[in-house]
Amino acid sequence: MNNLIILIYSYSKILSMFLISLIFINIASLILVLIDKHKAKHNQWRIKELTFLILSIIGGSIGVLIGMVMFRHKTNKKKFYIGIPTIFLFNIIMFYVILNLIIK
Repeated sequence: MNNLIILIYSYSKILSMFLISLIFINIASLILVLIDKHKAKHNQWRIKELTFLILSIIGGSIGVLIGMVMFRHKTNKKKFYIGIPTIFLFNIIMFYVILNLIIK
């Protein structure tokens, strides 16, 4: 019984760290979309599109997607209106695989 409790506790720490990192990366992604939208309106130096794609691949696709919709930013670019939702689906599959590896 003690081993089971220790096992559950260790998984919960890993899972908590994983979820906290996902929340952080998505909030950061959302903020960067807002910053880029602001810079676009004021003809300032912009954040590279590759930055948004990389953030999406490493788990920030929800933040980028929400930012695109909320701020109406990058919604006319094919690599964003097709690419970000595709990456989001890929993230869901990968998170499922990772969670199953953590739990098993």
